[in-house]
Amino acid sequence: MKIAFVGCGYVFDIYMRTRWAHPELEICGIFDIDTRRSETVSRHYGFHVYPSFDALLADAAVEIVVNLTSIGSHYDTIRCALEAGKHVYSEKPVTTDLARTRELFALAQARGLVLTGAPSNLYCDAISTMWKAVRDGAIGKPVLVYAELDDNPAHLMELEKVQSPTGAPFPYAEELQEGCTVEHVAYHLVWLCAMFGPVISLSGFSKALVENKTSTPLSPPDTPDFSVGCLNFANGVAARVTCSWVAPRDHRFRIIGDEGELTADNIFHDQSPVRLERFSRVSLSARKAYTVRTQPLIGRIFGIGGRRLVLVRRWKSHAVEAERGVGRSFKHKAVSWLRRREIYAQDKLAGIAEMTRAIREGRPQPMTPDFLVHLNELTLVIQQAGSEGLAMKPTTSFKPIEPLLDMVDGARDYRRSHRPRFFEKAMGGVVEALHKR
Repeated sequence: MKIAFVGCGYVFDIYMRTRWAHPELEICGIFDIDTRRSETVSRHYGFHVYPSFDALLADAAVEIVVNLTSIGSHYDTIRCALEAGKHVYSEKPVTTDLARTRELFALAQARGLVLTGAPSNLYCDAISTMWKAVRDGAIGKPVLVYAELDDNPAHLMELEKVQSPTGAPFPYAEELQEGCTVEHVAYHLVWLCAMFGPVISLSGFSKALVENKTSTPLSPPDTPDFSVGCLNFANGVAARVTCSWVAPRDHRFRIIGDEGELTADNIFHDQSPVRLERFSRVSLSARKAYTVRTQPLIGRIFGIGGRRLVLVRRWKSHAVEAERGVGRSFKHKAVSWLRRREIYAQDKLAGIAEMTRAIREGRPQPMTPDFLVHLNELTLVIQQAGSEGLAMKPTTSFKPIEPLLDMVDGARDYRRSHRPRFFEKAMGGVVEALHKR
């Protein structure tokens, strides 16, 4: 597939980190209204620069337009691309107006075009592993999810100094003005709705807690920096999703079933470790002890936290690991390896790769239009809930989506393959005896 990018800001370089793993995506060129940015990116990556957006749209070779513009520009950018007969992959959210989002999907359908987009973490090993473990019955019946997306106190992080490898400044003003919910909650919602289906009711709360996060004037200045949404899914699962730019970094995702728990440490990491704990009286009783709760190595002896699962490996799993980039010095390799291992590793091109695979094979997109519109509505409701709170039933829904293709083919059964640790098993009789007294 031949693609072209609109917008060469901070996130563009993140997309480029894994471009070497996607030879099926031919980048025809780039465009940015800031010509200095497009020229810098062109020098760094060697891409053709279109003199205007109209010139990009007039290029008959371009099949997919990748929209990486600011959120406020999404509607106009996507609409122009669709009207020019191009498929569109857009960064999230599609728009911040549900009626406009619906309008764009209707336009795509009327033109026989595909409109889809981020977040691409639906296509990573971590969710594939959790999704399969849930389907295998590894935790029994899933009943509750806790999802955290605290991304550090923004006012202490000197966001003004953050830059991409090609010198693009982190768009901190836009991020703070749009809010932590609009920017981040979809990373959790896409996992939740993929595994558990549509939300039938929810309650939300949002509030601006910290003033003057930056010396740059913001408009509006009081976008919520904290939100929480309690979601009731049609299949009976309940979930609590929290976002903030106030609390220290915490990106965990926990699925609690009536027989156990699955935990992913980092929603932003494609190969985030996934742990399975099958509940036992030993592990549940041991949690009463302070030292056991606060010392992970001791907790593991009693089964707390469970075992690390072998990840499901997807068709593009090598993308992050095979990152090459420009100027592979030893320092670059070391920093890149450390970042991938400890902090952050996403293959943002995976979403476009899945989009093109579905188009080539003539099948529906993994994320259907109704699915994406539902995510859009949930995001906006939680964002706009306000400090007095809000309870409502979504106006959108979708037919539950199918598991990812290479996930269902996995031979491993996570329930059957799980074994309790020796000490946990040995302590079972002691715990039973204590409970009988």
